[in-house]
Amino acid sequence: MFKLLIAMLILTVAACGGDDVVATTAAETAPATSAPSARPTTAPPGTTVPATATAPPEGLADGCAHVIAATIEAGDGGFTIAATVLSSDTGWDKYADAWQVWGPAEEVLGERILAHPHETEQPFTRNLGGVQIPDDIAEVTIAARDLVLGFCGDVVTVAVPRP
Repeated sequence: MFKLLIAMLILTVAACGGDDVVATTAAETAPATSAPSARPTTAPPGTTVPATATAPPEGLADGCAHVIAATIEAGDGGFTIAATVLSSDTGWDKYADAWQVWGPAEEVLGERILAHPHETEQPFTRNLGGVQIPDDIAEVTIAARDLVLGFCGDVVTVAVPRP
């Protein structure tokens, strides 16, 4: 029993930490269940996109999980993407449970699972490493999912840095 508790604690700490998480592939990830309702914001490679015209309503009255900033960096094992999410987490019954990296046709290129609520840490930023983005894709969209409402919040689109 003690070993199980230690293993759960290690998994929880790893899920919360700033360390990169290896991306899942499109074949391992279910497609997006619904398209985002807001227009994406676009930025050049490697820059942070702050919330501007697509900022979520004050107090998050809509209940959606919103991506309010994102960065993308090229690396040896693929791209590392950082997303800042603002959501109306209330606990285990309702929280932002994932964010995804979408190609131009909303195909899922990577997914970061959020293993627990962040009701006392808003907004929060998490990384996803090892994302494979085909050479013909010039920009990706980052969208967050709410456990209850699905994909309904603001998204951010960033240009893919290419040599």
